[in-house]
Amino acid sequence: MTLDYFYGQAGELFSFYRIPKALFQEPRFQSLSTDAKTLYGILLDRMSLSVKNGWLDEQNRVFIIF
Repeated sequence: MTLDYFYGQAGELFSFYRIPKALFQEPRFQSLSTDAKTLYGILLDRMSLSVKNGWLDEQNRVFIIF
């Protein structure tokens, strides 16, 4: 069996955004556009980077610099 390695930025080819299923399944989110749901996934991804970097305000809320 041969395994291929990823070099440099090649690993980024398989990166993805996580979008909660609830945005598509729950009736209360039905009025949101697909673009809005996608944007939520992008911002959610950005938020995890903010947590990793310790970007918190004085009330310990995570903030995003985009």
